[in-house]
Amino acid sequence: MREQIRPRVAVSKCLEFDACRWNGLKITSGVVTLLKPHVDFVPVCPEVEIGLGVPRPPIRLTAGEDGPRLVQSDTGLDHTEKMRAFAGKFLSELGEVDGFILKERSPSCGMKNVKLYPGPGKVQALGSKNAGLFGGAVLEKYPGVPVEDEGRLRNFTIREHFLTFLFTLARFRAAAASGRMAALVKFQERHKLILMAYDQEKLRKLGRLIANPEKRPLREVAADYRSALLAALARPAKSGPVINVFTHALGYFKKGLLAAEKEFFLESLDQYRENRVPLGVPVALVRSWIVRFDQPYLKDQYFFDPYPEDLIEVTDSGKGRPL
Repeated sequence: MREQIRPRVAVSKCLEFDACRWNGLKITSGVVTLLKPHVDFVPVCPEVEIGLGVPRPPIRLTAGEDGPRLVQSDTGLDHTEKMRAFAGKFLSELGEVDGFILKERSPSCGMKNVKLYPGPGKVQALGSKNAGLFGGAVLEKYPGVPVEDEGRLRNFTIREHFLTFLFTLARFRAAAASGRMAALVKFQERHKLILMAYDQEKLRKLGRLIANPEKRPLREVAADYRSALLAALARPAKSGPVINVFTHALGYFKKGLLAAEKEFFLESLDQYRENRVPLGVPVALVRSWIVRFDQPYLKDQYFFDPYPEDLIEVTDSGKGRPL
């Protein structure tokens, strides 16, 4: 429908970019493949960057006095300090990114659910609630920025939220980089329904920031707005507020629709609430009415096309829509 800004995303290099896993393999990721035409990726393999070969003996997180250590399980070699130094240097030079896609459960890249062992060798894991050394550094350096692993992105709800968050943040980055307050105002206007679906209270806070009654410099306003935007989009939108957005949109067409059309639409909202149809069903209906009635306000709203259409997949992981 309209030109989309290309997000800048750091990604584990083993996900569709290079055969650099410890066993010499490349990992298939449908989401990364779909995103390649629409995203500026920054691939990185922290293990290769600290000098480990391909293939290589696998590494693991082991318990240490000062936190998890990164150790090769068969040799006992400790690579913790090398990884910490690389992560610090890489992330300090990376600059602004709109998100990360990391290898799931990796002792280096994992963002969560990484196993922690008492030491090298054939021993039972102590648990699996940790972040990898590089993944943990990402979460610390970029708090609030969308970070996911390729495993979680197989879930429809997580993927939908991640893509909405990712492309919204990229559009804000472009608006802030323009150096014009008018661009921030326009961003707020075009994302009003997205923000309404996520958190109406935070929508009002963002509106007050954009109003800028103190006439603060744009740089200050943009920095505060970005922080508030990250907080507003931190968790997936719930079906109740999303349905409120749809009923709000329905009001723009109440004089032009047949009673049967309205009834069919409201039935689709009930089905969405019950997780029997995806969000795309009521979205498609409203978009058809936007074209039919040439509704200018809704036509500008990114709620109805928050990311490119060809990123919408018909199939799901089978794990269900609720988180």
